[in-house]
Amino acid sequence: MRLQDKVAIVTGAASGMGKAIAEGYANEGAKVVVSDYNFEGAKAVADAINVNGGVAIANRTNVAELADLENLFKETKDAFGKLDIIVNNAGIMDGMEPVGEISDEKWDRVFAVNTTGVMRAMRIATNIFLEQGYGVIVNNISAGGLRGARAGAAYTASKHAVTGLTKNTAYMYANSGIRCNGIAPGGVATNISASMTNVSEFGAGRQMTGNATMPRVGQPEEIAQLAIFLGSDESSFVNGQVIAADAGWLAY
Repeated sequence: MRLQDKVAIVTGAASGMGKAIAEGYANEGAKVVVSDYNFEGAKAVADAINVNGGVAIANRTNVAELADLENLFKETKDAFGKLDIIVNNAGIMDGMEPVGEISDEKWDRVFAVNTTGVMRAMRIATNIFLEQGYGVIVNNISAGGLRGARAGAAYTASKHAVTGLTKNTAYMYANSGIRCNGIAPGGVATNISASMTNVSEFGAGRQMTGNATMPRVGQPEEIAQLAIFLGSDESSFVNGQVIAADAGWLAY
């Protein structure tokens, strides 16, 4: 049990990578707060974890709303008395728009979820961790946070921002018992494309040239294995890293 008695929040955990991470954490002994805007989906995941012998509660959070995030951490502390790990997984896509086509509305929405929501969750978690003297942050970022040919302008910029935030946070709190790392998944079989609207024909065409070198599509459980490692004490000497899990895609 690599996460025995740890308490972990996983956002965007009703489906895809978040669901796989929540299930993987529970299988390794963690008590998991399954958080998602889709509460029914989060509850289904939490219920399945409990039926299978794990410990989980469901939470509804829109990560773009500060009040929801504050309630998420309150519910976690009320239920389990502490927090050991926060996995910031929730995210949305843009519509592949290049900068010449992006609207202010789309830019603001993508950043609210992918960047500002992550920053706020990290801020709240960090202050809990400073009181405790320890804590782990795992940010599920994207290959789009390391390269420019994986999405549109808004998504790419939002994920690059989280890459910088991850590294800065790791450095700032390296002497405070807090570790912060990121995962950069390549193409993974999830439903994130459902968040795409008004897809840009030009942008999608350009982005496809980046997809052409992808060796294969990954499975959510493969990303969960890396999230388990980064959340566990096995990665105690790993800090400030954004690790690609992409079958070698970024090596091209």
